[in-house]
Amino acid sequence: MRKHDFAIRHPLLTALALSMGAAISLGLTRFSYALLLPPMRADLGWSYLLAGAMNTANAFGYFVGALITPMLMRRWGAQTALIGGAVLASVFMALSGFVTDADMLLLQRVLAGIASAFIFIAGGVLAARLAALHVERAGFLIGLYYGGTGFGISLSALLVPAVLSAAAAREATHAWQWAWLALGGVCFLMTLLMAQPAHHIEGKPAASGGHSHFRIRSFAFGLAGYFMFGVGYIGYMTFVIALLKEQGMSAPAITAFYALLGLAVVASSRIWAHMLDRFKGGQSLAILNALLGVATLLPVLSSAPLAVFISGTLFGAVFLSVVASTTALVRHNLPSEAWSTGISGFTTVFAFGQIAGPTVVGWISDTAGGLQRGLVFSAVALFVGAALATRQRALARD
Repeated sequence: MRKHDFAIRHPLLTALALSMGAAISLGLTRFSYALLLPPMRADLGWSYLLAGAMNTANAFGYFVGALITPMLMRRWGAQTALIGGAVLASVFMALSGFVTDADMLLLQRVLAGIASAFIFIAGGVLAARLAALHVERAGFLIGLYYGGTGFGISLSALLVPAVLSAAAAREATHAWQWAWLALGGVCFLMTLLMAQPAHHIEGKPAASGGHSHFRIRSFAFGLAGYFMFGVGYIGYMTFVIALLKEQGMSAPAITAFYALLGLAVVASSRIWAHMLDRFKGGQSLAILNALLGVATLLPVLSSAPLAVFISGTLFGAVFLSVVASTTALVRHNLPSEAWSTGISGFTTVFAFGQIAGPTVVGWISDTAGGLQRGLVFSAVALFVGAALATRQRALARD
């Protein structure tokens, strides 16, 4: 059987396998931390500033990894970057189950962030190449890859509370360490699931033409809007669980909230597929950023369960499609040999925005007004990102 036969005959299975990469790199490696922040903060006596710095460290590592990934893919191909990054992420996640020192945990978050970038960028490139084999379903297949993050979020929503309860029942000194170990194990199992299907897509970069380079100036407003998305969305995904605990929401309700958010991420691949195929400029990025701003404000304005669940469902149904929209923007406006550079460029500004977001929101949340004021900052950043994205135009193509 030729290399591409499986990807041609079974595009959905291939996209689902690739989506395990998104589940590891974001759903588990990054977003599971929202569930672990409250018990870790209570156990270790952290401020919100230090708690936010943990995800800032993860975003810094992601930024470093985004700079390195194109070189790795040129040298060894996208599959090696994807699978190698997933193995490393599994190891670094598990290592958090053996330490309590804040500096060591910060280092782990940096290393996990680097590995996550390897996974996410390489997986995005492979998803774009899979989409090129099935143009009529390109938006859906790309969205399905990014929607895999939702699998990781929903799984962590179910897994982390159960492991914390089991550890507490056995009077573990640091119950949250058990959760890190369990998450590392799940990451490794997902790596095994995606390894073989990923090898049925071409991973080596295409020969580059002299006219096909990714030019920052041409995508300036899209990059700026995506930067503000990175600043804004990460505050919600870092602190929303802590806010709900402060507002008195029960543990089962929080589990349902986060699991529903994850399922909405998975559904988003279908919800926005037509829009991602239709718009060639920054329209999708603008619309989705604005919706995220609304979702971020809802739990600030009301702690009523209905408002909170609407917020989580809307946020989940939108935020990973923002990432998919930038992949679609690159795919619509650049030749295939420039996709790796374009996706990496957008991922770099995304990572850079996330470096600032959690620490700033944590610092604001330590002052009067608490977490509510911090999430208002996140919402404003998202609305600014929407305004910037409206200025991004489609590029003229030969």
